[in-house]
Amino acid sequence: MANNLGKGLGALIKSYGSSDNDSNIDILIESIIPNQNQPRQNFDKNELTALSESIKKHGVIQPITVRKIGDNKFELIAGERRLRASKQAKLKKIPAYIINISNESEMMEYALIENIQRVDLDPIEEAEGYAILSGKHNYTHAKIADYVSKSRTEVSNKLRLLNLPPVIKEGLKKSSIEYGHARAILSLKKSTIMIKIFKEIINKKLNVRQTEVLIKSINNNKNKIDKKKSSYYNLELELQNYLETKIEIKSPKNKAGKIIINFSSSKKLNQIINKIKNKFLI
Repeated sequence: MANNLGKGLGALIKSYGSSDNDSNIDILIESIIPNQNQPRQNFDKNELTALSESIKKHGVIQPITVRKIGDNKFELIAGERRLRASKQAKLKKIPAYIINISNESEMMEYALIENIQRVDLDPIEEAEGYAILSGKHNYTHAKIADYVSKSRTEVSNKLRLLNLPPVIKEGLKKSSIEYGHARAILSLKKSTIMIKIFKEIINKKLNVRQTEVLIKSINNNKNKIDKKKSSYYNLELELQNYLETKIEIKSPKNKAGKIIINFSSSKKLNQIINKIKNKFLI
């Protein structure tokens, strides 16, 4: 199948053997059941209404694709929007390609490809489709990429979107932010910071480039803080906990150095000295 996917849906239809010499036929809409593997979940009501009005005037230009599952019964593989809009237009029949697919993973591939090539999926729906192929059908990222004519990196990046906090995923679905925003946000790692930046993007109407600059500055500041932690950081913490004061160990290039013990008063100094004596008193 992989050799056909890059050639478009026409090649796929022919490879699976459609009915009536690859031409479409009209089938009863009431005989079609939904595709359980449909990757697209969000359907804009206004867009459906507009498509429905177009169908009333011009008919269904691009046939849907189905597979036969019994006597006069068909399962939808691709064309959910056209089917919904046709129902809304009160059509009784719809043009369809009937192809021979029995494997669930192949149905998922087909539905994904149809939606991706028509640019119908939002990034989260696309990622969820890849996740089903990966998790349920054991496809590698490279295999998915080959099947949908995208790079392996692109597939992996889309799958990473599923690690975003729910509020950000919902924002991406609703186009509150773009895919580029979401990719930049992922580099922040912590959910609380991700959500904070997500809200800032919306409130300040930051574009993708502005978001990348903002997040780069956040990550750079974090790296500076991490670099300031000396190789003796754990020892500093241990001494601080014991002496109950701030400790700094200075040792350039791990050679000879010094320990700086901070104290706020003479009383605190005496307490520190007593603790040191007690610790090392034989």
